[in-house]
Amino acid sequence: MTPSSAASSPSLAARVGRWSTRHRRTAIAGWFVFVLIAVFAGSSVGTVHPSNDSGGHGDSARADRIVNDAYPDRADESVLIQSTAGHPRTAKDPEFRRTVADVVAGVTRQPGVVDVQSPYTAGNGGQIAEDGHSAMVSFKINGDSKLAEKRVGPVEDAVRAAADRHPSVYVGQFGSASADKALSKAFGDDFAKAGMLSVPVTLLILVLTFGALVAAGVPLLLGLTAVVGTIGLLGPISHLVALDEFINEIVLLVGLAVGVDYSLFYLRREREEKARGASPREAVAIAAGTSGRAVLVSGVTVMVAMAGMMFAGDATFTALGIGAILVVAVAMIGSVTVIPALLSGSGRWLERGRIPFLGKRMAAARTRDIDSGGRAWNAVLNAVLRRPWLSAVAAATVLLVMALPVLHMHTADSGTDAIPRDQPVMKVYDRMQAAFPGGEIPAVVVLKAADVTSPRITAAVRQLEADALATGKVKAPIDTTVSPDRHVLQVSLPIVGSGTDDASNAALATLRGDVVPKFEQRAGTKAYVTGMTAGSKDFNDLMKSRWPIVFAFVLSLAFVLLLLTFRSIVIPLKAIVLNLLSVGAAYGVLTWVFQDGHGEGLLGFKSTGSITSWLPMFLFVILFGLSMDYHVFILSRIREAFDRGMRTQDAVAHGIRTTAGTVTSAAIVMVAVFGIFATLSYLDFKMMGVGLATAILIDATIVRAVLLPATMKLLGDWNWYLPRWLEWLPRIGGHEGHAAPAPAPAPGPRRIEREPEYAEV
Repeated sequence: MTPSSAASSPSLAARVGRWSTRHRRTAIAGWFVFVLIAVFAGSSVGTVHPSNDSGGHGDSARADRIVNDAYPDRADESVLIQSTAGHPRTAKDPEFRRTVADVVAGVTRQPGVVDVQSPYTAGNGGQIAEDGHSAMVSFKINGDSKLAEKRVGPVEDAVRAAADRHPSVYVGQFGSASADKALSKAFGDDFAKAGMLSVPVTLLILVLTFGALVAAGVPLLLGLTAVVGTIGLLGPISHLVALDEFINEIVLLVGLAVGVDYSLFYLRREREEKARGASPREAVAIAAGTSGRAVLVSGVTVMVAMAGMMFAGDATFTALGIGAILVVAVAMIGSVTVIPALLSGSGRWLERGRIPFLGKRMAAARTRDIDSGGRAWNAVLNAVLRRPWLSAVAAATVLLVMALPVLHMHTADSGTDAIPRDQPVMKVYDRMQAAFPGGEIPAVVVLKAADVTSPRITAAVRQLEADALATGKVKAPIDTTVSPDRHVLQVSLPIVGSGTDDASNAALATLRGDVVPKFEQRAGTKAYVTGMTAGSKDFNDLMKSRWPIVFAFVLSLAFVLLLLTFRSIVIPLKAIVLNLLSVGAAYGVLTWVFQDGHGEGLLGFKSTGSITSWLPMFLFVILFGLSMDYHVFILSRIREAFDRGMRTQDAVAHGIRTTAGTVTSAAIVMVAVFGIFATLSYLDFKMMGVGLATAILIDATIVRAVLLPATMKLLGDWNWYLPRWLEWLPRIGGHEGHAAPAPAPAPGPRRIEREPEYAEV
């Protein structure tokens, strides 16, 4: 291969790289101008988030829409007044009564508070616990979720003031507005922690990789600017499609990962070529024509995988898919334009900020390991290639054993169980649940009719209450609410369990399968069941029904893209199998740690006995996309060597060795960043962090270092097999022009026509 020939490559990546090196100031300035414009646009129009009423699926969503249309926006709140161990009192005690009266007076005076219900008001006896030591004051706050969250602050102050005036009685508040406010702050603090840690951790790993601060800063700069620019672009997009509040965290997670990956692909190849004697411009040209192509193929493959989220049938997944696709596209464009511009005039400036001893050691190691890949990787690769059958069987066995727990994976909405119990608002919730089981998580039967107060419906409601209590899965008090226009009726049935556990699901099944159908017959109209349990069940059912569609879409499009890229049917089939093995192993680890509870002490959580229902599909899409980064990058080097005339076995060894350092560095960055999410307090994000970090670690070690080279050696020239009836397929891209004349192909199943380099996007 000659540098000059690489520079004359007509491929898209090489042309873009050549333009960037000739107009480096324009390319660099243009990138930062784009980021600034995106940020300005996003801050100018703001970001639209979906309302709390826009989610949901199935019968629970229909019930929610009926209720939302019939009632003004209000947030339900409750204040628990409870006897303490040091001062045992009952609801009849004068001090207990004075505390209740103080709470009622305090909340009544606050703006937006309506419908304050004292436990001592006639007909509200159900607001006093059976043991007489607890009572609840209930009320509502007018306004949608955002307005109610603003108004709840003064209400909380009034409740705290009442508690201070009556220290011998416990007073605590919980409701939709107070919980949203407290948990939004908790999650915001968690994500701020993740963002604050991910940047220095990434920089530290990159410094150890390159031995110089400036070189380490380039990948981080691309990743961060891609994230910032994408978040800015999401503002205008959110006016077309409402985006979830935590989409910024997903953009940070994905953007930092692929931004650093793509930069590493360029930087390592450019440094490798300079170590071989190429000039800075020649090294950049070669990197653009090779690693640049890998970035484009990888980026498109990742975006195809992320697009699978659009088929989940859920607005949250659609929003996440939009964010993930956009940040990958931005990072990909930035890497093929800005990185060549930064490198082309670099000279020695990338080596500035060298770390004493480390910088010289890393430079010497790069020169020594250009083709060997380092001692550790070389030792593993030699062992694998000597015994490919043993290596493949052993690695596959390890992955299958790791995946075994997935056979009993159970998915469910984590609900309130995912929230850390050390949150003050959750301590109040737990007290309420103990004193009034099911009171804060009722199943709600919703009915719509011309007049829900008619004698027939009134009689049917009385029988519904009797039937529900008779099951033993519903507790008193049962609350019935009629809309102002008398068109909508709600019957709140406190059910047993925590809301999403087996007991609550069994209660829901009894209501939907027996109690409510009888109620519908008596009332003469359709009724729906909603609430936390019903919403969780309906969402879980949606995920189970949609995963075959998502899997089929992602796998089929990835197959087609890799088929066109590498002109082989074996390469894409093997890539899919290897990726599924790593995802399956990650699922198994996730089940063993979180569902079976083996990581409770280490990670600081209490198992809910299930995996949160949104996570398996999300992990599959993200992991399949990110793992293709490594696969495409490694295979591109293998195919490049094969097209220069190497035998498949030699090309495999060369490709693995020359990409080992990059794969290792990129994987360490991803594992470290994803691992930070495992330290967050919210259980769902602990699961996400562990699942992502585990899968990337497995993919970069067992799969890429053992299974990939072993299977490629075993298949030999079959790796490049394309049936004659598919030879009409287009070649996406062109000849790079730097491949040396190829000798006759090694013996194989049949004569294989060598393509002039692998196909280019």
